[in-house]
Amino acid sequence: MIVADFVDLRSDTVTRPTAGMREAMATAEVGDDVYGEDPTVNALEAEVAALFGHEAALFAPSGSMANQIALQLVVPPANELLCDADAHVVTYEIGAAAAYGGISSRTWPAVGADIDPDVVAGMIRPDGYFAVPTRAIAVEQTHNRGGGGVIPLATLRQLRRVADDAQLALHCDGARIWHAHVADDVPLVEYGRLFDTMSVCLSKGLGAPVGSLVVGSAEKIERARLIRKRMGGGMRQAGVLAAAGRYALAHHVERLAEDHAKAARLAEAIAPFGVLATAARTNLVPLDLTKSPLDAHALAAAARAEGVLISVLGPRTARLVTHMDVDDAGIDRAIDTLTRILRA
Repeated sequence: MIVADFVDLRSDTVTRPTAGMREAMATAEVGDDVYGEDPTVNALEAEVAALFGHEAALFAPSGSMANQIALQLVVPPANELLCDADAHVVTYEIGAAAAYGGISSRTWPAVGADIDPDVVAGMIRPDGYFAVPTRAIAVEQTHNRGGGGVIPLATLRQLRRVADDAQLALHCDGARIWHAHVADDVPLVEYGRLFDTMSVCLSKGLGAPVGSLVVGSAEKIERARLIRKRMGGGMRQAGVLAAAGRYALAHHVERLAEDHAKAARLAEAIAPFGVLATAARTNLVPLDLTKSPLDAHALAAAARAEGVLISVLGPRTARLVTHMDVDDAGIDRAIDTLTRILRA
């Protein structure tokens, strides 16, 4: 269903390619990527690897596939991954780490971006004593269910030290790392040097229609190609899609600050109603409706009836997401609609 007449705040994945992006896709030089012969895919992979200071990258159809490829690179079957209880890799990827990688997951309590490295260090299980040994730690930047929170660079550096001391890998689900880069002015290469593997998304916020990349060493990415093929992710003339990603990186990263400003406006308008879960740091506005007479489904239904779409994350949890397809007039309309519903 096309929802062009709605203000769609469900996700930043609902954007449509711009005219310039469509032109780039239409004119892309292509080849067979399974043979490594698509020049546009190769250029995208080299560009993204360089942005994060790594040797190589691999284009994948989705963020979930990119994450699962990366996890299989750093956690052997029947070994353990540590992450937080709300992490995308254990919340929204349908048990893929266990199903495809034979990976056991253990989580620390959900705290969004507010991670205590000492808590993580205390959870690590070494080899021996018939315990499942920990092999990697995963973090999410920015944190989706943590309201778009940004893990501070100092915290990530502490986690790197924790991983090094225990000889573990550190993985970053960087689906929205572009937002963290813009919000905290941290160079992408600064993030890149902290992680053994990364996944970065082109369709969340950047406006590309599809695609994520796995980032790592040349040796890891060579293995990643085999895993991607095993998971059904081998693509042929994928340069048409890669061209959209290259256009997004060239034109849509710095403009993310506009989405952050729109999210801040939404949050400021909603704050007096006592449902704002955390401050809006990036483009996500989380709503906690535990003290509201409306539950999340009721709020979403009432907003939809007035042409505003929001996302339901749980019975009393909702989310608003700003993106390039919602302009200032759309934000004004959303504010008017939501504040009127919450006030009733």
